[in-house]
Parts: sequence; structure tokens; C-alpha cells
Amino acid sequence: MTMSEHAGDSAARSSTSDLNVALRECMAALDLFLNNKFSDALASLQAKTKDSMYHALTYATILEMQAMMTFDPQDILNAGNTMKEAQATCQRFRKKSTVADSINNLVHRQSLEHFTEEEIHAEICYAECLLQRAALTFLQDENMVSFIKGGIKVRNSYQTYRELDSLIQSPHYVKGENHLHFEGGVKLGVGAFNLTLSMFPARILRLLEFVGFSGNKEHGLLQLQEGASSYSFRSVLCTMLLLCYHTFMTFVLGTGKGNVEEAERLLKPYLARYPKGAIFLFFAGRIETLKGNIDAAVNRYEECCEAQQYWKQFHHMCYWELMWCFTYKRQWKMAFFYADLLSKENTWSKATYIYMKAAYLSMFGPDDCSPFGDSEAELFRIVPSLKLKIAGKSLPTEKFAIRKARRYLSSNPVPLPVPPLEMMYIWNGYAVIGKCPNLTEGMLETLNEAEEALARSSATELLADDRCVIKLLKGLCLKHLGKISEAEDHFNYIYLNEKKIKYDHYLIPNALLELAILHLEQNRREEAIKLLEKAKQNYKNYSMETRTHFRIQAALHQAKSAPENGMHCGASAVS
Repeated sequence: MTMSEHAGDSAARSSTSDLNVALRECMAALDLFLNNKFSDALASLQAKTKDSMYHALTYATILEMQAMMTFDPQDILNAGNTMKEAQATCQRFRKKSTVADSINNLVHRQSLEHFTEEEIHAEICYAECLLQRAALTFLQDENMVSFIKGGIKVRNSYQTYRELDSLIQSPHYVKGENHLHFEGGVKLGVGAFNLTLSMFPARILRLLEFVGFSGNKEHGLLQLQEGASSYSFRSVLCTMLLLCYHTFMTFVLGTGKGNVEEAERLLKPYLARYPKGAIFLFFAGRIETLKGNIDAAVNRYEECCEAQQYWKQFHHMCYWELMWCFTYKRQWKMAFFYADLLSKENTWSKATYIYMKAAYLSMFGPDDCSPFGDSEAELFRIVPSLKLKIAGKSLPTEKFAIRKARRYLSSNPVPLPVPPLEMMYIWNGYAVIGKCPNLTEGMLETLNEAEEALARSSATELLADDRCVIKLLKGLCLKHLGKISEAEDHFNYIYLNEKKIKYDHYLIPNALLELAILHLEQNRREEAIKLLEKAKQNYKNYSMETRTHFRIQAALHQAKSAPENGMHCGASAVS
């Protein structure tokens, strides 16, 4: 062996050893984080964030998880900056290429088989930084403007994951000592891309220039499941993404068809290992909510708040969920209590929180005294002044609240009929109470009372809007109670009265969407697709438009994936 070969062999052994140590230390830090020892986890990593790609990535990932759980604008900003720094650290470990190499790569494609193990891990860590930065931009701007502007990051990350996935399949690929951790990273990226791209409306995919391409949801879920079940650095991240998908994304950005049983199965071993882990207690609460066990969910969220006091913002996620739990139970005073706590302690959207406080006050009975002497009309009036911009963009929920509150700016305002129940629709809460006939019947009773009150009141220019809001919400309750024909009539009423609606134009595409979902559940597939296409193509510039388009896309995927002559329609996969 020559001296240069010996030196090269020693350097390779040294980099593998460094990689082993880094992965071991980073997994220990993640373990601290999952045990609620948040500051200890970050402190154990910080010293090496400039010298180790895995320390840099793990440190930034913990801050990103914190941002994604709290939605705090400062947390989001810190996570984004730290992830950018982690990306720069990863860049230093990537294979150096000359200009000649770059031209050769363009012609022949880069051969990853000639990379060292450290260089291959640098590629996966770099791609993960890009992926997580893209996820943060979506968190900041649900309307996707920032995400689309950052499309080059998304495409670069996507392309890297495709090439690394091809490498794993190659017969010439030699598995390194830390192959399981590398493979886990590939499964995380390929799974995340397939799953999220399958949810995107076609117009957003076109803007991202994924021409003629959409992710394959089933392939994405499979990759993440395989990543979650393996023992690797990324297994907990695969699990967290699957839990988010099944318990949040399918409800907020979908039709509420998440696999709650799968979420329970994924969560079980983590709850056993981290019985006081705040993140897992939170997901346990969310699963109970989606199963319709509202009292059990309340207990889990309270347990989650008691489990740790260091990360106070995490309590706010629980307060948000508790607010909705008490909304489902029509316990307006308790719901008001949590909206009030959020308005005083959390900075995500003061406008939304104050709007919800006013909304709950509007549901109080004549004998209920207002806590703290708050006035419903006064609270609604200050909502527009609380508008906040994150990354230069207003939050869609906040815009919705401001639009609805504007009617209170007049000296003699027409009250909103059922504001908390309308906002509950925006967060797909009817898919939750639909599992509990008693909660659904109670909500229908409240809506019937509101409809009767509206009929007794004098006619105003807002009458058609208010009547149609109640019709939409009643239609959902009737559907979940099995009164299909009545539900259909309520959704059709909105479409037939389209021209009378003055401000709440979001009602028409959403009524078509709900009617289509109703048809899908009755196997009236062709009718459903026509309604979904009409909702997608014929309406624009209405409140919560992007969220509605995500839901339309989910319903279209459901319709087009339905068995047809024994065959399933599928999309191409990122691999």
C-alpha cells in the first residue's frame, strides 16, 4: 500500500468513526428532547453545530419541530435561520467538484457510487435542510406564495432524493457502516415528497414546475412507514410526519379521511417509552379527539400541559385543541376561557383569538354574565386592527376572521348568527363530531335555534349570507346523522341562491365540495367529480381559497382512486 493510499484509508476510517460518534450523540439528543429535556437536548448539540453536519441538522430540526408545534412567528424565524446555517455546514462536507466535473455531471449525470460514505450522508443531510426549509415556508404562508418563490429549493431537494433513492437500488452500491441511517433519510425524503405533492392542487404543482407530475400518496405512506419501523436516526421523524398527516393534514387540508387506527399503532411504542413526553401526549389527545372521545382528549391535553413547564408555547397547542373540544360540547364558557388564554399568552394570531372570544360571547344565553365585562361587539370591532403579517403575508384564518368581523364596524351591526360554528367548519370540526351522534344532534339543535332567530329578525342585505352559512353547517350535521336527502337539499340551496350571496362567496364552492363528498360516500362517483371540477374551475378570490383547493384535491384523489373494473388509478412516484 502506498503512503497516499494508506492516508486515504485512514481518512475514510476517521470520517466513518466521526459519523458513528455524531449519529450516536444526535440520537441521544433526540432522546432528551422527546423526554421534555428541551434545553439539555439543544445544549448537548450546540458546541458542534459548526463542525458536524448531523449536530447542525439535529439542532435545527429540534427548533423546527418547536416552530411547527407552536406556530410562534419568532420560533419560525429562528428555525429558518438555523436551518440555513445547518445547510451551510452540510455543504462543507459535500463532494467537491471542479468545473470539468460539473460539465461532466451535466452530460452524464453525477455518479453517486464514487462518493465516500461521509459525502453520501452530506447529500442526504443537505437535501433534508432544503426540505425542512420548504416546510417552514408553507407553515408561514398557507397560500403558497413563499413556497412557490422557493421552488428551486424544493426542486433541488426533490432531485437529490430521487438520485439517492436510485443509488440504493443500484447493484453497484456498497452499503456503508451507517447505511440504515442513510436509508432512513432517503425514505423520509421520498415519503415526504410523495405524500405532500399528492395533496397539492394541480395549479400549485404547475407553478412549482413539476410538469405533468404528482406524488403518489400510497408510495409516500409506504416509504414513511418503512422509515418509521426501522431503527435509525430518522425513524422518529418518519413517525412524527405520519402522525401529523393522519391527525392534522387529512383534516385541515383534506376530507377528514385520516387513518386514526394507524396513528394509534405508530404512537403506542413511543407512549410506552416516553409516558410523560409532551409531544406524544399531545398526539394521544388528538387521536382521542378524532375518535370522538372528547372527555378522554381533554384529559390527555391537560396531562400534556402538566408534563412540562419549560416550553410554555407548547401549552398553547393544547389550549387551541381544548378550545375546540369545548366547542364540540357546546360549553361556550370553557371555550371562551381557552380563547382568552391564547389571546393573552400566544402571538400566532391575536386577531383570530379575539375573534373567537367574541364568537363565544355571542353564544352566551341571556342569563350568562360576560367574563371580565367583555363586550361581544367591542371585541369584534378591534379584530381588524390586530392584523399580523408573517414573512410579509397575512394568515388565511386571520383574513377570514377580519372579513367576518367587519360588519360590527357599523353603528348598528347585524350580528353574526353562529360564528364559532362557522369557524369550526374552516377547521373541519364537523368531521370530528360526526363520529358522535349526541354531539351532532346537539349542534343541529343550536343551528335550528339560530335559523329560527334569523327568520324572526328583520330582513337585511346580509340575510342570504347568514341563511346560507346555517344551511351549510346544518347540511353537514344532517349528513353525519344519515339524513342524506335533507343534507343534499341544504347544500343545493346554497348553490341555487348563489346570486343572492353578497359577501360570503366561499360558501358556494364549499357547498359543491360537501355535496360531492356526499355523492362519493354513496358511490355516485361521476356526479361527484363533475361537482368538484365545477368548484375548482368556476370560483376564485374567496376566503380560505387555498384550503378549499386542498380539500377539493383530496376529494378528487379519493374519487379517482376508487376501484373501477378491479383497477386502481395511481400517480407516478418520486423514486
